[in-house]
Amino acid sequence: MENKSIKHEHSSIGYGTYVLVWAGLVAFTAITVALTGFHLAAFAVVVALVIASVKSLMVASYFMHVKFDSKIFKVFILLCIVIFLVMIILTFFDLIYREPLI
Repeated sequence: MENKSIKHEHSSIGYGTYVLVWAGLVAFTAITVALTGFHLAAFAVVVALVIASVKSLMVASYFMHVKFDSKIFKVFILLCIVIFLVMIILTFFDLIYREPLI
């Protein structure tokens, strides 16, 4: 039986990158707070969800080091996100076809 050595590359991120990501998160939070002053009507929830999605992608990529993990971890994370979104969409179909409570 042959024992193969597997190389694991560990990407080191400098403190400057963490500070830039943190500044981006603070900026997106400020944008979210500033947008509450505007009347966006139906787009308010969509804009808030897009900003929250970008922020969570930044946190997962850099602070959770998903950006530097192997492809299989990224595939499993994507699969979990897809399953979560399908469950949310199927749940909201119930609201579409529900009889009004008059």
